[in-house]
Amino acid sequence: MNYLIDTHILLWYIVGDNRIKTETKNILEDSSNALFFSNVSLWEIAIKINIGKLKLKGTLFDLKLFLEDTGIAILEFDFFDLQTLQQLPFYHQDPFDRLIVAQGKTKEMDVITNDPQIKKYLE
Repeated sequence: MNYLIDTHILLWYIVGDNRIKTETKNILEDSSNALFFSNVSLWEIAIKINIGKLKLKGTLFDLKLFLEDTGIAILEFDFFDLQTLQQLPFYHQDPFDRLIVAQGKTKEMDVITNDPQIKKYLE
């Protein structure tokens, strides 16, 4: 199965945060699943680090190495994702999250998230 990991899920997973559900952890650790992390999430992380809203234990490059080491592919957004984005209702105002939802829909991937606003798009 193909999964697109929302930003907070990956960050929680990396640090072993107890907010990550066992079911989610099992999906992330099942080698039969294809896991993806959006370049939109990397952009979001970089911005949040820059404005002081997020601190990582390592650098953004360390995060890239973690993705490579764990076999999580970076998913680039494309024109078709932007077309899907235009069609989405405004359940959520966060542009990063909306584009992640659009990527999931366009690429037919399940989005792994705990965000109730994103979940409205997935119902």
